[in-house]
Amino acid sequence: MTAFKLSSRFLIMTVLCLTPGEALAQEAVLTQAHGNVLWTLIAAVLVMFMQPGFALLECGLVRVKNAASIIMKNFVDFAVGSAAFFILGFGLMFGGSFKGFVGTDLFCLNGINASSPQGQWTLTFWFFQSVFAATAATIVSGGIAERIRFFGYIAVSLLVSAVIYPVSGHWAWAGLYGGTPGWLGNMGFVDFAGSTVVHSVGGWAAFAGAVVLGPRLGKYTPDGKARAIVGHNLPLAALGVFILWFAWFGFNCGSTTTADGTIGYIAVNTNLAACFGFLGAMGTIWLKTGKPDPTLSFNGILAGLVGITAGCFEVSPAGAIIIGFCAGVLVVISVLFIDQVLKVDDPVGAVSVHGVCGAFGTVMVGLFAAPGYGKQLGLLYGGGSELLFTQIVGVLAVFAWSFGMGFMGFKLLNGALRLRPLPDAESGGLDLEEHGSKAYSGFQIFSND
Repeated sequence: MTAFKLSSRFLIMTVLCLTPGEALAQEAVLTQAHGNVLWTLIAAVLVMFMQPGFALLECGLVRVKNAASIIMKNFVDFAVGSAAFFILGFGLMFGGSFKGFVGTDLFCLNGINASSPQGQWTLTFWFFQSVFAATAATIVSGGIAERIRFFGYIAVSLLVSAVIYPVSGHWAWAGLYGGTPGWLGNMGFVDFAGSTVVHSVGGWAAFAGAVVLGPRLGKYTPDGKARAIVGHNLPLAALGVFILWFAWFGFNCGSTTTADGTIGYIAVNTNLAACFGFLGAMGTIWLKTGKPDPTLSFNGILAGLVGITAGCFEVSPAGAIIIGFCAGVLVVISVLFIDQVLKVDDPVGAVSVHGVCGAFGTVMVGLFAAPGYGKQLGLLYGGGSELLFTQIVGVLAVFAWSFGMGFMGFKLLNGALRLRPLPDAESGGLDLEEHGSKAYSGFQIFSND
């Protein structure tokens, strides 16, 4: 290793005509650049591993007759979504900015020179961002599970990956690629890894879809009382949550896109928020019903993870504990409110976990951004109210865009394609109707649903 370092340094000195000190500095720059590429790629692969986590979670929480259907939709989110993000979405998100609202260089990935350091970084950065786009899209599949036709869902996934996520992503993250920041970025909006930019976008689009499609057959009694429709495989859902928890370290720590020491405390904040999200949700539903419900407790873990994602770089471990615990409490309240008061059918709690807790965690950065962590100061640490105001503006703007575009998109697609299956097909299950296949062929499944 020592001989290699000496020879590489000598080569740098010879080719670039540098002094030994200058060669050492240049070598350090190249080493850091290569380390950044490697770390970002590893993190991107971890975030890709969130896809099987979402697939298993959603599969476990739907009925057996729709298990294959929901798995197929998760594959669509990654395969079709990645293609759409390469062709159109990346340019809308990171292309040259039109007044901070949308990227204009729609084909900015064409002609990339992969032999140059800049080209290598661009393609690595695209891959990292593509798995974020897939995450936003796959959130939608859970919120509208068991009552959307497959072909129509492909169109929905394309809409999220190619337009809805990239445009609001441009507002907050356009500057990450080195270009002109979007209008939210110019305001100082902080969403380090995507509580709002990724998770709330998917959650609000899922909310719009659930409103347009309506509840599953039998979800509400004639007098409007919510009826529990239990998923078919709780252990499968639990495994999905554990996979998501593991992969989330790529999501949050990888958003540094830099191999440096901050990834350690980001991991600590991420893990603490998940742990206390579980405790908050489990305690809340235990107090309310006298039983520590597993499904809501699992959602508490995800709520804590979603909540800390915006501020994982900015808050202290104490702040992460508070944010995670409060997100766990909030997700239970939100799930019950949406289900029983708003009467919007969300089979996996996607709107509450990702939409509501994503918005909550983003706003909390304005309170808990701590000295010694990140670059901002929250209101509780003497930072004033400007950051808190900016965070609220960002949350409301992304809600208006994602829910508004999602609602219009679902309405138009429903009119053109008829998104909802016919009642007989929905009752029989989408697995046989849409895919001609059973998730558990050869097993005898007894069910009245």
